[in-house]
Amino acid sequence: MNQIASDWKDYEVIDAGNKEKLERWSDVILRRPDPVALWPIDDESAWKKAHAVYHRSSKGGGSWEYKKPIKEFWTIGYKDLRFKISPTGFKHTGLFPEQAANWDFIMNTIRQAKAEDPNRPIRILNLFAYTGGATMAAAKAGADEVVHLDASKGINAWAKENMELNHLEDKKIRFLVDDVMKFIAREKRRGRKYDGIIMDPPSYGRGPNGEVWKLEDNIFELINQAKDLLSDNALFFLVNLYTTGFPLTTLKQTLERTVGREFGGYVEVGETLLPITREHALLPCGLFGRWTSFKPDWLDE
Repeated sequence: MNQIASDWKDYEVIDAGNKEKLERWSDVILRRPDPVALWPIDDESAWKKAHAVYHRSSKGGGSWEYKKPIKEFWTIGYKDLRFKISPTGFKHTGLFPEQAANWDFIMNTIRQAKAEDPNRPIRILNLFAYTGGATMAAAKAGADEVVHLDASKGINAWAKENMELNHLEDKKIRFLVDDVMKFIAREKRRGRKYDGIIMDPPSYGRGPNGEVWKLEDNIFELINQAKDLLSDNALFFLVNLYTTGFPLTTLKQTLERTVGREFGGYVEVGETLLPITREHALLPCGLFGRWTSFKPDWLDE
């Protein structure tokens, strides 16, 4: 089952093609690389309206070419969430808009659980949490505690700005800078449990001591260890992947053999997609896999 982040008003993919995408972030138009937009561009006229264009470097990385003046940062909204946007040297903007489909799932799940039992405490763990889109969604929906973990101090500082934009300072959000596997091991020793776990592991990375992370080599162990932090009445376990070519069936069977084998429940996987306005088409934006203790609505369709 695929999911489409189609409820945006402050963001849209105007067009895509030639391994690029043209996006509107509020009133700012950005042109960025996108390796899965393999088809040709039919009409270049809209692309000339870009305020800034990101150019990759043959040496790695890249830089922005500014065609028109824009602010260093600005904010956009999704439903009742607000986020800081700022073009970075690595082509990113501080937000992955396709994740709105996952934010909706997180918020709906937490709100439903609270509606069924208002006194039930809900604790959420967000691993590889970046600037905290999922963290804000969980806190806004009424989670009693959200643990936000990322390896970068700078990224966590950005996430704290998003917390302030969303007026969530009174919520219990713990921002941690740590190695994910070491953190999981410590939490297991402490006996701490969570009702929902979210993770967005990278395709490749290096730890502070030169440790090499490769998704295909480490994903099973990561999920298998993290599942031990789920509470007995856990709600969900959500995995988001951007690794090109990673098989959906592998993700599904990994969740079934780890979380599903331990807790029963349901596993669903699919592509995360954004609508392309000009073509009335869809842009692939990675994969999702989630385990839930409750039956997904689509199984009744």
